[in-house]
Amino acid sequence: MSAGAPICAGLAKETRVSKSVYVRARLWCVLLLLGFTTHAIAEGFRISDISIEGLQRITAGTVFNYLPVKPGDYLEFDRTSEIISALYQTGFFKDIQLEKRGDVLVVVVTERPAIAAIDFSGNKSIETEALKEGLKDIGLAEGRAFEPSVLDRIEQELERQYFNLGKYAVELTATVTPLERNRVSIDIDIIEGDTALIKKINIIGNRTFTEGDLLDEFELSTGGWLSGFTKENQYSRPKLAGDLETLRSYYLDRGYVSFKIDSTQVTITPDRKDIYITINIAEGSIHTINDIRLAGDVIGKPEEYFPLIRLRRGEPFARKSVVESSERISARLSDLGYAFANVNSIPEIDEENKTVAVTFFVDPGKRAYVRRINVRGNSRTRDEVVRREFRQMESAWFSGEKLKLSRERAQRTGYFSDVSVETPSVPGSGDEVDINVAVTEKPSGSLLAGIGYSQSDGIVLNASINQDNFAGTGKRVSLAFQTSSANTRYEVSYTNPFYTIDGVSRGFNLSYSETDFDDLDTADYTTDDAIAGVSFGIPLSEFNRFNLGAAVHHTDFKSGRDASDEIQEFVDDEGDKFLDFEVTARWRQDSRDSAIFPNTGVLQSLSGKATVPGSDLQYYRISYEYRQYWDLVKSLVLSAKGEVGYGDAYGKTSELPFFENFFGGGPGSVRGYRARSIGPRDSNDDPLGGNGYYAASAELLFPPPFGKKDSETIRLATFLDAASVVDTSDDGFFQSDELRYSAGVGFSWLSPVGALTISYAVPLKTDGDTDREEFQFSFGQTF
Repeated sequence: MSAGAPICAGLAKETRVSKSVYVRARLWCVLLLLGFTTHAIAEGFRISDISIEGLQRITAGTVFNYLPVKPGDYLEFDRTSEIISALYQTGFFKDIQLEKRGDVLVVVVTERPAIAAIDFSGNKSIETEALKEGLKDIGLAEGRAFEPSVLDRIEQELERQYFNLGKYAVELTATVTPLERNRVSIDIDIIEGDTALIKKINIIGNRTFTEGDLLDEFELSTGGWLSGFTKENQYSRPKLAGDLETLRSYYLDRGYVSFKIDSTQVTITPDRKDIYITINIAEGSIHTINDIRLAGDVIGKPEEYFPLIRLRRGEPFARKSVVESSERISARLSDLGYAFANVNSIPEIDEENKTVAVTFFVDPGKRAYVRRINVRGNSRTRDEVVRREFRQMESAWFSGEKLKLSRERAQRTGYFSDVSVETPSVPGSGDEVDINVAVTEKPSGSLLAGIGYSQSDGIVLNASINQDNFAGTGKRVSLAFQTSSANTRYEVSYTNPFYTIDGVSRGFNLSYSETDFDDLDTADYTTDDAIAGVSFGIPLSEFNRFNLGAAVHHTDFKSGRDASDEIQEFVDDEGDKFLDFEVTARWRQDSRDSAIFPNTGVLQSLSGKATVPGSDLQYYRISYEYRQYWDLVKSLVLSAKGEVGYGDAYGKTSELPFFENFFGGGPGSVRGYRARSIGPRDSNDDPLGGNGYYAASAELLFPPPFGKKDSETIRLATFLDAASVVDTSDDGFFQSDELRYSAGVGFSWLSPVGALTISYAVPLKTDGDTDREEFQFSFGQTF
């Protein structure tokens, strides 16, 4: 026992001292027991100077900031406890002593060790950085002072993080290791244990909807055969909170305005492996809408706003529809320049008649102009490249729709990984806003080299140098090379997307390719093609564009050793070297929400190519493609595609050159059939293609069941394909007996080293086993 202990014990028995003396004495005893001492400060004195001793990491200035006294103060004995308490509360010191040396106050301290490192082992479910961030939120981090009680706080915080994941059996062991220079390291060994699984979810109080219908809306469940991937039966507090809000929205969107969740009980078994959830609810009654009103300062005619309100009298109240109606009214006012418009929906509930009157109170605020558009974050990209994408102009009325469209256009350039927009009001002005555009640039140039394989082309080697934002001007420059067993291609291209201020683009292209069609499992011939072309793109609207191009195309045709009669006849009639002058035209509409893995929107195009009179070969080709995406429930996307193409010769050329024919089969056409195998064949029974083509496809697309974060790079599909390639000189364009179709499943992955596509399809109609190729894939092709 320390020397102060008997004194403290004696004071505990003393009954005749005053309350204030007793309290001061008890505090002094506590300090003595903690090891804090004073020397030679039996009576007060005036401090001429203050000296700090024992510091290692803490600066003297930091100590002086916390000291409640300064030189020149008169120090009474009673204030020594105040000084010690103030320094101890900083958490920096484990021992503090006060001494008097003449008129100098000497503060002798022993610092607590610093936390040099916090290391984790055994953590699998939570990343180490996330664990450290959680500790930092409660004031624990490397470099902070260490005190024994910190271990309890560490354990509590880590248990909180693991309990949120449903890992109630987690075991934590912390080891503190002293290091040189008054430091310690903390090693935390984690045995996570199994995640507690949900055995039963009970909903009590539901009368209108079955428990099964309600639980179908939940993210949590008792599991199924895919639970190992979806983890839907692993308990998580955040997921349960989200499911409770989903349950509340389910009822409020169906007229149950008085619905409430009375209580939620989560019970865990003694072995901490099984979870039972009980939710007690009170449904209330259905309330219908009996009146819809507009109030406040309505800009324009009220009847112009009622079409934006998707509510009907006599229908059940739906909170979602009310919120969406408010947002549409706000958006309408925003488009009129009222940047700070506020629309509040006020439901008036009549419990007696079970009705709700909904009033939309409109507060438009002042109409706002855009004073200035500020662009930041574009260290390489010129300001004009961002500004030319904006449909919102400076000194014009503010428009929320134009601002949204402007941000989307800047994002679609591909120069930025992120584009964010803020609209702060101008200080001192009630009717002006600035638009602050913050962009995060991504590398616009790339030097790529890759290897891949596809069943149609074999091993594919490719390399390219691309600069999509050359010198920050938004112009695209590309040099590419690709080779496979069947094809070698070189290409140089340049495109200025804003050749004119109106968005007309201009591009140049030079390419040379050598193709051996025999290696592509078609007829026995090769072509060497050299093309030099120019193209212009004209914007028709935000989603429509028209392209027009012209090119000089030289073809060196070589028939194979075992060339068919059709090929020999073509060479005899037309020759084997051709110089053609081509014109191309294309209309394209693209309203998809994303170019990669879209969920909604339409992509359609009408394309045409023709050689002009005076060319060695005179022909034309026309094709049309339409594809639409529908976002169904629970991340399911339905896609439907239709294609049709036709080509023919004119003038001195008797028929469409067969190397310009359409082909069918393989990925991108009818999966389950060998590439280019569908359609007419030559006298050697090799695919020759046809001058007519039509195809259709339907796909049900869905994300993988094993994680939401993978849905951006992985997509699964079930599909039905159909196509036909015909020679229209035989039996016309539509020949039902030439139709081929298949059904199957597919997998697409945008991997870091290239795109991987896999499909397994069953042909439903074939001419023989040679056409079948149920399993198909390609990997690593960049172009």
